[in-house]
Amino acid sequence: MDGFLEHWAQAALTSTGFFWMALWAFALGYLISSLIQVLVTQARMQRLMGTAGPRSMALGTFFGFISSSCSFAALSTTRALFQKGAGLAPAMAFLLASTNLVIELGIVIALFLSWHFVVGEYVGGLLLIGFAWLFIRITRPKRLLKQARERLGEDDEHDHGDTESARDKLRSRDGWTAIARSYVMEWQMVWKDVLVGFTIAGIIAAFVPEAFFETLFVGSGGDGSQPGFGAVLAQTLIGPIAAFATFIGSMGNIPLAALLFDHGVSFAGVMAFIFSDLVVLPVLRINAQYYGWKMAIYILVMLLSGLVAVSLAMHYGLAAFDLLPDSQGGGGGQQQRDLFKLNYGFVLNLIFLGVSAVLGWLWWSGRDGSHGHHHDHGGSSGGERVLKTGAVLAIVWLVGGLVVAAMPGIQVPSG
Repeated sequence: MDGFLEHWAQAALTSTGFFWMALWAFALGYLISSLIQVLVTQARMQRLMGTAGPRSMALGTFFGFISSSCSFAALSTTRALFQKGAGLAPAMAFLLASTNLVIELGIVIALFLSWHFVVGEYVGGLLLIGFAWLFIRITRPKRLLKQARERLGEDDEHDHGDTESARDKLRSRDGWTAIARSYVMEWQMVWKDVLVGFTIAGIIAAFVPEAFFETLFVGSGGDGSQPGFGAVLAQTLIGPIAAFATFIGSMGNIPLAALLFDHGVSFAGVMAFIFSDLVVLPVLRINAQYYGWKMAIYILVMLLSGLVAVSLAMHYGLAAFDLLPDSQGGGGGQQQRDLFKLNYGFVLNLIFLGVSAVLGWLWWSGRDGSHGHHHDHGGSSGGERVLKTGAVLAIVWLVGGLVVAAMPGIQVPSG
């Protein structure tokens, strides 16, 4: 019993430490995202995006980058752009850019992994967009597109004029209230994913033996040497399956990805796991609600084949220049050290907690019955209820584990 309590305490401390380590990165990324969302309106994007061609793809990618958000919010915006006449390829470019070319995601990846994975995320994101464009041009799903547009129907929303300049918004109380509202909504969109994801990461770090990773991901562990092509391919295919089972957004998946790499999973396998936020079950279900099951399966096949191909390309591209990061294998000890260390991250956390408090006060004081654009993970659907239940259980688990950690006589394993 004491062994279970000690591992419970270790899991709770690890999860809390992971979140504390990444808190300032979340806050900075969501602040930047909120500024962009308020200063660059969706109506402007819709007027500029076309239906096909390099210019439309470039604009879709750029607007996706500046509209970085969680997967579920990106799905809603992508649907709106497609419904308003954007082509499938530019819409997919927007979707992939807004979920992969994400400032806060890159910062969190750098904190938990290394610069190699940041390069893999951004360069791989661009390659994913190119793959999607090529896939659509080769397959030419005209019938599916027609059926999807008929299912969506005519757009009945009207774009409201926005004549206030970005400078005026930054100088006004109303402008900063809008930024605060967007900032709070960003947290509202992802807090359940982050909470569940970080909690699972702590549980895996404390309870799951390395033999499990070696069995699930063929060729992981060992002496740190790079596995052969067969093992890399197998790990790249297993990555999306593991992500599909967790159905957690990309931000919540990063500490899990770090644990996979720490247990010897290849660069390609880890990147495939990170890229898989758009091929999980809730995303498939939402796409089916928007476009119908045939179109949803088409998008799933396109994204799944793309992330496998791109992950392998990035892996062997880095290997060609002898730049593959070294995975130590042998367990998660290195991810558990210095999580609460007094360093620049500690100071940045305090600064951004203060910024968050100010923005939270602006949001609270500005609540006058007006509503911004809300996103959720599928409304009151089964997937959302499961996620809410998971978030409640995660809170109970973490609080209980921290209480256990404070009990006298409990020795928390060091790794």
